[in-house]
Amino acid sequence: MYAIIATGGKQYKVSEGDIIKVEKLSAEAGDTVTFDQVLAVSDKKLLVGEDVASSTVSGTVVENGKDKKVIVYKYKRKSGYHKKNGHRQAYTKVKIEKINA
Repeated sequence: MYAIIATGGKQYKVSEGDIIKVEKLSAEAGDTVTFDQVLAVSDKKLLVGEDVASSTVSGTVVENGKDKKVIVYKYKRKSGYHKKNGHRQAYTKVKIEKINA
């Protein structure tokens, strides 16, 4: 059984027991989170639309953290312009516990 959920502007295919990295959620490690925006559920048969309107996916927050640094470098030739910047995206690791279809 798997489900497709949407969170943080992205879509994830999850099964029970999976650990996924999503955009930062306002939850601490050990908290339970519920994803209400379920797009599809498959258990021998694919359910979409109104069939999954009341479905939820619940999981436990494993950790909050930051990804590796991404270097952003801007450069314009012949003008002497260059700018170096770095960015570390915040994330939340969630362990999927149950798919309520």
